[in-house]
Amino acid sequence: MTYTKALAFSQEQQEVARIAKLLSHPARIAILEHLAETKSCISGDISKVLPLSRTTVSQHLQELKSAGLIKGEIEGLTVCYCIDQEVFDEARKVMEQLLHRIKSVCCSDQCDC
Repeated sequence: MTYTKALAFSQEQQEVARIAKLLSHPARIAILEHLAETKSCISGDISKVLPLSRTTVSQHLQELKSAGLIKGEIEGLTVCYCIDQEVFDEARKVMEQLLHRIKSVCCSDQCDC
């Protein structure tokens, strides 16, 4: 039986790491910000507002879509992307819980930080 080191960490720690890895590229952050501002977007339009090629933007869109943070619907020859609010809210909740736990431990009166 193969043992992976990931099993040594809690499900919550693994989920935080998955979200952090997904958000670790500034292009993905920019895409999410753009989608939030415009409420929806056709994939070709995103490459016009980012300093990246259409192919690179498409790769980042696929990463975000595979993770479920965005969804895309085919409309003719284009795909209309938008943030999946339910998945986004869950990811936000997971990250907020992590930051709250760290703050409550590290930033208490007993800490020398």
